[in-house]
Amino acid sequence: MMAKKALITGITGQDGSYLAEFLLEKGYDVYGVMRRSSNQTLERIEHIKDQIELVQGDLLDEMSLIHLLQDIQPEEIYNLAAQSFVHTSWTQPVLTGEFTALGVTRMLDAMRFTCPKARFYQASSSEMYGKVHAVPQSEETPFHPRSPYAVAKVYGHYITLNYRESYNLFAVSGILFNHESPRRGKEFVTRKITDGVARIKLGVQKELRMGNLDAKRDWGFAGDYVRMMWMMLQQEEPDDYVIATGETYSVKDFCEMAFSRVGLNWKDYVVVDPKFLRPAEVDLLLGDPTKAKEKLGWVPEVKIQELVNMMVDADLERVQRELR
Repeated sequence: MMAKKALITGITGQDGSYLAEFLLEKGYDVYGVMRRSSNQTLERIEHIKDQIELVQGDLLDEMSLIHLLQDIQPEEIYNLAAQSFVHTSWTQPVLTGEFTALGVTRMLDAMRFTCPKARFYQASSSEMYGKVHAVPQSEETPFHPRSPYAVAKVYGHYITLNYRESYNLFAVSGILFNHESPRRGKEFVTRKITDGVARIKLGVQKELRMGNLDAKRDWGFAGDYVRMMWMMLQQEEPDDYVIATGETYSVKDFCEMAFSRVGLNWKDYVVVDPKFLRPAEVDLLLGDPTKAKEKLGWVPEVKIQELVNMMVDADLERVQRELR
């Protein structure tokens, strides 16, 4: 029997790298889309680079996607690529819309013309809830996006639903709440904290400058969440699911856990800097993963303290290597 083929956009990112590992273990042939002009590092997939095939394509160019899908004819498509940093979306709102919103349409359109029997996964985001209308947030909670990134994600979410209903495609969205790992980019708050903790502990940094410490998030482990992406594409009927832990912690809580991992008091090192505050803040995100648990049997395995420890330990090791 021939191996299933999976195409992943955003394969060099945190989620893409964990998903590629997971699919390889399942026996898939994995194809990762890279932009020709991409200057992204391959660091996250270096250890599996020889087991996957990197192909050229661009979410800004639909013809490149059509050619790609025609050639590969994948059974599964995971669209994880986006301009995914909220802060940058304020300074580059149009580019964010091109990648994160219209890029989804281009990929769905290419799939519709070339491999309509494939199954499509869209990475939606808890940022779509923004100024939340209910706590916790479920699949039925209205969206109220509070950044250009979140607005673009809402478009991507609804265009996926629209193509599913209009063209009978197997197209689903996973509404992912915050998910972290040692592979998280340093521009994201959790990794900024754990990297800062490692540098402070090893004496190469004196303080950690932060924005809103009271913002609350539902944090899980990226490795758990990519398993759920795959599970969604194995169902008989396409549907959308919230992927979350159902627990929420503040940025302050995360700081406290990370500093205590190395025996330090966070209050001695964390400084609030107004330049890191968002123009419109998202105060509280808490997901309700009931549907995923009941319909798919998905349960996150890594708890918050375990996740923090994993990230701090990895950053300590990395910074020590840098200092040698």
